[in-house]
Amino acid sequence: MTSRRRHAVRTAIRLIAVGAVPHNRRPAAAWGWLSAIFLFPVPGSLAYLVLGRAQLPESRRNKQAGAAQLVDPHGPGTGEEDTGRDRLPDWLFETTRLNGHNGAFPLTGGNRVEVLPDYNGCLEEIAEQIRGARSSVHFQFYIAASDKTTEPVVAALEDAHRRGLTVRVLIDHLGSAGYPGYQQMVQRLDAAGIPWRRMLPVRPWRGQYQRPDLRNHRKIVVVDGQVAFAGSQNVIDRSYNKKRNKRRGLQWISLMLRLQGPVVEHLDALFATDWYCETDEMIPERASELDPAPSDENPGDVVCQVLPSGPGLAQENNLQMFNHLFASAKERITICSPYFVPDKSMYDTLRAAVGRGVEVSLYTGKTSNHIPTLHAQRSFYEPLLLDGVRIFLYPPPYVLHAKFVLIDDDAAVVGSANMDIRSFVLDHEVNLLFAGADVVARLDEVVEDYRRDSHELTMEEWRARPWYQKYVDNTARLTSPLQ
Repeated sequence: MTSRRRHAVRTAIRLIAVGAVPHNRRPAAAWGWLSAIFLFPVPGSLAYLVLGRAQLPESRRNKQAGAAQLVDPHGPGTGEEDTGRDRLPDWLFETTRLNGHNGAFPLTGGNRVEVLPDYNGCLEEIAEQIRGARSSVHFQFYIAASDKTTEPVVAALEDAHRRGLTVRVLIDHLGSAGYPGYQQMVQRLDAAGIPWRRMLPVRPWRGQYQRPDLRNHRKIVVVDGQVAFAGSQNVIDRSYNKKRNKRRGLQWISLMLRLQGPVVEHLDALFATDWYCETDEMIPERASELDPAPSDENPGDVVCQVLPSGPGLAQENNLQMFNHLFASAKERITICSPYFVPDKSMYDTLRAAVGRGVEVSLYTGKTSNHIPTLHAQRSFYEPLLLDGVRIFLYPPPYVLHAKFVLIDDDAAVVGSANMDIRSFVLDHEVNLLFAGADVVARLDEVVEDYRRDSHELTMEEWRARPWYQKYVDNTARLTSPLQ
């Protein structure tokens, strides 16, 4: 191809992109893609064709919508049971209404919550619960691997299947595939005869394909329809088994919840939706499938709402919830997130909160396994510090992977979602909104542990970092709005 023809092709690509890329897209994301295409017309346009739309295939979207209609009525929250509405301040009830409009399950009271901040202890707790199961185990994780640390969990799944229980397993395909121990995990599931599926598989040679970076990031275990686990922890060794992680001595710190009460049925319904999307099999209603041991009619008094999110659901419903909570805070906002790359709306909402006199604190890791995201996150530190946000950095070799938000003494959100464009737009996530001082107080204890081990960042030391780090941070910031 002659240079004149190459120039004509690049010009044509740029002209087409100007009219096509901004369609139904946020301006920041549009400018990000246009910059990539204008600088690198051919590779930029190819990347846009593969990654430019956060949308699943139409067949998948239709199946997901149909499954939600079939599954949602199975859960509680639509009858006369306790919803906890009378215990919510008006602004928090408005949040639950917003969530309901955006696809959340009904608000429920009568729940019991236990916070599990110990990584290996949480795996032991899950294994113990599975070993005591009487009828069914539903197991769903973004990353699942068979290794020395997870052996009790994997062995408990195998034993539950041998005992004749109904065991179903979902594992995200690309989320897990690159980690040592994943192949051993699926081989053991196959050898045991346990029904399992890859979530959002990318295997075009088998007719399985969608945008490869749209992943299912949820972490859910439901045992007998009576006890559930949810949060940020995957089922893999704390080093994530990568050689480079072990060389650096990296150890993940996560947070899970053990739950009882009506919220368990909602998490089970969410699992059933994902199971149907991967298998075309609708899980029978529990009454016809299981015979669980009797449970407490009212195991606790915690008010909770489950909010699923992801492609095919209400757009950016997690972002809407967080912005509403931040705008409603009166005294303090505490954010714990391994990846904090806010869009303009979230940044402006937090900035306004500080201006109203709200104390805003961010807890995050000083190091990370996702280097581009870490540098994009670091590019926000200076403006955040200038606005009055306090930033606490958890020291290496630990990777702070817990994900939760506290608002005053009234509300807490715990789940799988990060504070970045991936979790708001690209990944299937699940967050749990809790009302009341009890859960907030228990998470405050976790925050206090993090604070003791963390270093509070100051403007002086941040501005004193080397010029090349500033350059990399600023460059990474350009990619933050892409979706």
